[in-house]
Amino acid sequence: MQQKIVLIGGPGTGKTSVLNELIKRNYFCKPEVSREVILKAKEKGIDQLFLTEPLLFSEMLIEGREEQFTSADQSLEELVFFDRGIPDVHAYMNYFNTDYPSTFIEKSKFYKYDVIFHFAPWRDIHTTDNERYETFEQSQTIDNYLLEAYTEVGYKIINVPFGSVEERTNFVIHSLSCDL
Repeated sequence: MQQKIVLIGGPGTGKTSVLNELIKRNYFCKPEVSREVILKAKEKGIDQLFLTEPLLFSEMLIEGREEQFTSADQSLEELVFFDRGIPDVHAYMNYFNTDYPSTFIEKSKFYKYDVIFHFAPWRDIHTTDNERYETFEQSQTIDNYLLEAYTEVGYKIINVPFGSVEERTNFVIHSLSCDL
């Protein structure tokens, strides 16, 4: 039976580094959709789509994450790792105090993941780049909204301890209690 596993946390918490390590170890992984959406918008001359048109950006994210979820269903992989999940979208909308349609919550409840791993904000590794512009303090606040969103739709959350990428990846793998 397939397990869908989501890595969540504020920006710059190490999720993508662990996802990349999982890829190196030949696990089936779905990358963060928002970077792709952001880059496509920049190609069209929109510097920060989420800030200029948050609802459009969020609708595009929901669509991309639904696509990832359904394509995972079609794979034969036992474990599928996602860099963020559908509830992230309404968490960010709440963070920005932006209205959104009820379908965002409905989709968060409909597309159910099996395991949620949380990466807490960690000042030592937090950086910004062209797609990640949030400060460490903003990352902490966003993280609170993420925890609230996932809890609100019924998820139990597993906290990943600080450590090297390898240690954190090992924690995730060993926490799944599977014969890997």
